[in-house]
Amino acid sequence: MRLLVLGGTEFVGRAVVEAALGRGWEVTVFHRGRHQPPPGVRSLHGDRTAPDGLAALAADTGTWDAVVDTWSAGPRAVLTAARLLRGRAARYVYVSSRSVYAWPWPSLGGEAELGPLVEGAFADAEQTAYPQDKRGGELAALEVFGAQDSLLVRAGLILGPHENVGRLPWWLTRIARGGPVLAPGPRELPVQFIDVRDLAGWLLGAVAQSLSGPYDLIGPPGHSTMGELLDLCVQVTGADAELRWTDPEAVLAAGIEPWTGLPVWVPPDTELYACVHRTDVSRALATGLVCRPAAETVADTWRWLTEIGGVAPMRPDRTVKGVDPEVEARALAGAGGVPGNTPEDGSSGE
Repeated sequence: MRLLVLGGTEFVGRAVVEAALGRGWEVTVFHRGRHQPPPGVRSLHGDRTAPDGLAALAADTGTWDAVVDTWSAGPRAVLTAARLLRGRAARYVYVSSRSVYAWPWPSLGGEAELGPLVEGAFADAEQTAYPQDKRGGELAALEVFGAQDSLLVRAGLILGPHENVGRLPWWLTRIARGGPVLAPGPRELPVQFIDVRDLAGWLLGAVAQSLSGPYDLIGPPGHSTMGELLDLCVQVTGADAELRWTDPEAVLAAGIEPWTGLPVWVPPDTELYACVHRTDVSRALATGLVCRPAAETVADTWRWLTEIGGVAPMRPDRTVKGVDPEVEARALAGAGGVPGNTPEDGSSGE
């Protein structure tokens, strides 16, 4: 198959490109030239935010079975690209986000894709807020390609090699420093995420099957736990880190924000936890989603991180992740975090 990826040099787009090349597909990437695409692709350069930024794509004579677009800013860029490519690409795949749902996001108990969506989103809008921008991108794809030729991939938490958002890389670099580590409990707390390569594999399978419509894409509920995730970080780094499991109440009392201060973690029995870690993905599983073990995700991310010198790239349009060392030290001192890796240590139950 012939695939066009708008971007394709960083995180999700890069994984899609590499997976497509692995299948023997012909891949064209349209990007700004700031990062090298994987070898074996055909490159076109342009900046979607600049006047006449799609000139190279407009002048090209290529046609494609599908175009994959991961755009996260103003949806007008999606609308412009889709209009240009209508008639030259058979399908438009837009990598969206579960953020397009009205709060609280739908969780277990039925197909999440049927949940209500955010208001105030428009296909031709300039950049506004992330949820409206992503929903606007969906509307742009639907307006130009129609429901039958559009695939909307509503991703949840994405981890894996080349991550440029700062979640798993933060945990790996923090644990690699060693010493007492604030580990937010309960240890057995189930978490949901998807390896970026599994997202890419499902996406290409969906293209091959000519799937359309919205799909929530994340690992199944209980794919891993906070305990497993952090234990794996200790193992792959070989650090002398000591995980100190701390009750959620103590973590919150220290002023640490869930999700961003200690990435991935959200306290149990909260609306936020239900939204991000209890997602129904039955539709994706029924259409071929397969998720690799968390051990593979953590090990491969650490291998990539060490290969690039230990400092992960960060998207400028994303919030900074992680807790300040002084805040962590105060939280550990105040909470009396319990050392050890046994399930009962520091666990308050779910």
